[in-house]
Amino acid sequence: MVGVWTMDELLTRVHRALAAEYPGAPNGRVRELPDRRAVRWYTTTGLVDRPSGMRGRNALYGPRHLLQIVAVKRRQAEGRSLAEIQAELAGATDEDLTAAARVPESLLDGTASAVDTASARPRFWAATPAALPPPPAPPTPPAPVSPELSTGLRELGGIALGGGAILVLPARPGTPDLEAIADAAQPLMTLLAARGLLNDGSPA
Repeated sequence: MVGVWTMDELLTRVHRALAAEYPGAPNGRVRELPDRRAVRWYTTTGLVDRPSGMRGRNALYGPRHLLQIVAVKRRQAEGRSLAEIQAELAGATDEDLTAAARVPESLLDGTASAVDTASARPRFWAATPAALPPPPAPPTPPAPVSPELSTGLRELGGIALGGGAILVLPARPGTPDLEAIADAAQPLMTLLAARGLLNDGSPA
């Protein structure tokens, strides 16, 4: 019976096929067991055939895809680069892939009993629920302002001198004060503009 599997079912068979005699990847740059992203990359580069069909939104795969992926991982375990593997396996026959992959026959048929797909996924409904963390402590209210500190609070006055500069004063100035301050501030504004410390580079 020809197998037709979803991506997850295909990966489960790949992992089972590599569990028997697979030394692992030769370096940390190669993923030991392929995931969904790796299979898509292999398909894009031509190492693995495109899916054989669709079931709704799920791509479907068969025994040849299984042979191709396992053969790629076995060659990688031998230290071969993807370019070398592609040159060897591109267009390989099923017989060549079977020899290179060494997949057990029970994983190549289409029966659901060949692979216990349920064991490959965590049985979250059967697990003992973890204890919930304690609720966070309520925020600490701010300390009240002491009378000694509150007596030092007072309203300040400010004058916009232009270019983003603001003069802060301990009292609110009157109209005559504004004119006098504007005249006196001209040298300071010229200096700030020359040093590029104003928003528009000008003292006014």
